[in-house]
Amino acid sequence: MALFKKRTVGKPGEWYYCLVHQKVEEGPECPAKDRFGPYGSREEAQHAMETAQERNLEWDTDPKWHDKQPESGD
Repeated sequence: MALFKKRTVGKPGEWYYCLVHQKVEEGPECPAKDRFGPYGSREEAQHAMETAQERNLEWDTDPKWHDKQPESGD
């Protein structure tokens, strides 16, 4: 028997989007490594993937974060 049991972290009233099950869940159902959140409402959690895509696009096109490509010495 293990001395320490791994628990999921979260509490009721917090909403998450589970990446494994591709569903919205309230509180600690799946491990943190498999979910986005917490979100303030069920509706926010339902749009988690869209929010992630929008943020990725913003970061990918942010000129402050673009590393210069190494120049070819050929």
